[in-house]
Amino acid sequence: MSATKADLVVANGRIVTPDSVFEGSIAIKDGKVLAVGDLEAMPLAAELFDAAGMHILPGAIDDHVHFRDPGYPHKEDWESGTAAAAFGGVTCVFDMPNTIPPTANGEILAAKHAIAASKAHIDFGLYGLLGDNTIATVPELIAGGVIGFKLYMGNTFGKIPSPDTGATLECFEVAAATGKRVSLHAENNDIMERRQKRLMAAGRKDQWAHLAARPSVVAIEAVSRAAILAEWTGARIHVLHISTAEELRPLREAKARGVDITGETCPHYLLLSTDDYNRVPGIIAVNPPVREKQNQQPIFDALIDGTIDVIATDHAPHAYEEKTRNDIWTVDCGFPGVETQMPLMLTQVNAGRMSITDYVRMSAYNPARIWGLYPRKGALLPGSDADIAIVDLGREHTIRDAETQSRSKVSPWDGYRVKGLPIHTLVRGRFVMKDRKLVGGTKGWGRSVHAIQDMPEPAVMNAEHSMHAITRP
Repeated sequence: MSATKADLVVANGRIVTPDSVFEGSIAIKDGKVLAVGDLEAMPLAAELFDAAGMHILPGAIDDHVHFRDPGYPHKEDWESGTAAAAFGGVTCVFDMPNTIPPTANGEILAAKHAIAASKAHIDFGLYGLLGDNTIATVPELIAGGVIGFKLYMGNTFGKIPSPDTGATLECFEVAAATGKRVSLHAENNDIMERRQKRLMAAGRKDQWAHLAARPSVVAIEAVSRAAILAEWTGARIHVLHISTAEELRPLREAKARGVDITGETCPHYLLLSTDDYNRVPGIIAVNPPVREKQNQQPIFDALIDGTIDVIATDHAPHAYEEKTRNDIWTVDCGFPGVETQMPLMLTQVNAGRMSITDYVRMSAYNPARIWGLYPRKGALLPGSDADIAIVDLGREHTIRDAETQSRSKVSPWDGYRVKGLPIHTLVRGRFVMKDRKLVGGTKGWGRSVHAIQDMPEPAVMNAEHSMHAITRP
């Protein structure tokens, strides 16, 4: 046994990587993985934690959450949101910019970083808002440490203006030069606004009207258009919350052409459908909407075969009264998910629909790689941050909204039975959730993350026609 002393050894678990599962132990020192292997080969440690019977996973990276702070503290804040994440085996989140004020310049970004750092139990990245009115602030957002950008092709909660196609092209040109990836709410805003106005004029207020205003074509068109603009500019793009089987065709075709495009989906598009609309009519409302059942298996298959890269949540909490109004146009869209994603997906592992190595690939390895964090995050390798979810694959549990950590106590998952549960969560070597209890003194432990990889130069198809070339004297 080595004389080098570790702070902690997590022993006797089943360590999971994107391509293997093996019995082993992990030594941790100064917040990082020091060694991985047999217990007999581990260094002396100040503490030994026995993980026998458990699986040891890299903590999940959720690249799509809305923690509502600042601006909507009654819905969620960084303390409650990251506590929910810790209970869900999530060790790093990326927060969206549709807070109040939107994360649109360096000053607002710095203030949001300070709020998050003072409250977060886990690590975090912040998106900068990319749109017609923020093109000029891209340099200061980069200097302030954004993890990436968010562009709203379609309207959703927060009513962030959607740039037209000309502005979107220019946004992509500017973002491409930075190497930062742009996450897209990919829905065609013109179609949605026109259809919603007609539905409202007809007196429709039911939950089905929300789906009718956002048919699959709004997503198919937006993904196709974004892929073409990204190919032209060399922008690196990420398609959020894939909800339709038909979106997969433009995604696959763009990948085959060499476009730097990645995609994600969420458990509600895999496990819920319009069959659930009568059960939880306003509660299930989300943008894009939960769709017909025939979309589920193709999306699931695409997640397994790698067409879709990431499982995320679009964690979007609201108060109960905001989700249960009788007029669907006044219902706030979205619901919590950061605490329930891992149990829901481990249930699919137990059902034989995917392997646990598949799950690690889509929940940790791929997000870290896509966002330039690998191998600091998303891995259990010497030198990696010791971000760990220790899970009991045999543990059965019933999700109860009232028992979750989020301030929002309303979701379509209430009463859902799962098998497979995170029991302990470590962030940079420190337990933040242990034995299904939040560890005291971990508020403010979370730190902002920044890309460590050099991003590739943009592969611009038509550089001579870029806005920069056009305006050059």
